[in-house]
Amino acid sequence: MDALTLLRLQLEWGADEALEEMPVARAPARPARAAQAAAPAQAAAAPAATQAARQAARGIATVPRAIGPVGTEAAAAQAAAAAGAAAGIAALHDTVAAFAGCALRATATHTVFAEGDPAPGLLIVGGPPGEDEDRSGRPFSGAAGAYLEKMLGSIGIERGQALLTPLIPWRPPGGRPPSAPEIAVCLPFLHRLIVLATPRRMVLLGPLAARALLGTAPRMRTPEWRDAELPGRAAPLPALVLPDLDALRKAPAGRREAWAALRLLRRSLDEDLTKLCVSAPA
Repeated sequence: MDALTLLRLQLEWGADEALEEMPVARAPARPARAAQAAAPAQAAAAPAATQAARQAARGIATVPRAIGPVGTEAAAAQAAAAAGAAAGIAALHDTVAAFAGCALRATATHTVFAEGDPAPGLLIVGGPPGEDEDRSGRPFSGAAGAYLEKMLGSIGIERGQALLTPLIPWRPPGGRPPSAPEIAVCLPFLHRLIVLATPRRMVLLGPLAARALLGTAPRMRTPEWRDAELPGRAAPLPALVLPDLDALRKAPAGRREAWAALRLLRRSLDEDLTKLCVSAPA
């Protein structure tokens, strides 16, 4: 295996930094007087370290201050400002592709942006891009995309009759789930896309998309429309939650509920079309 192939393999596994075989002492040695002066500060920090250890034992993640909420909020604000300046969907695509405030962009092969036709008023939001999406740069590629096309075709909807988008534009290394800070940084772009596309209905595939846009992932036993309160929209957007496509492909038990949700979607779209025809001027 040559060096370039090995490096690509390490990136695919999620490696994002180089480590030495042995620890390297990079800080200069402190004078004895400075060490004595630092002793009270170390004693004061001991309770905080103990608390952090207790949190780790309970499974609570601790985030270093350098990459903690302050950094996330700043990056999210930068994304919101950039997204808000986009006057159209094409301009938003260019803004997302040029955005450097999310580390996922550096490890992804392609930026995966929305694709399809916003005119019919249906927006479908999936999870983060998978391997096929990252390779092609298109949302809902590969087996998952083919399965989605079959699902939509069962209720008379073609792929080109909806606007399709992933939850975030970049695939996390190794296909791991995106972290909450990563979603928070990318979410302003999705919010802006929804404002620009002006959909009448939104379908959320999987719990990640549901939590990001609804604040919760409702159970699928009784599919129903839920109001999504989104920045930049004066009125809530009706949203319908379906299971993740990979889960549906692997677990047939959830397909009955998914079929009920698809029929609800078809009826709602027909009702919307009827209302538009009635309200249109003669």
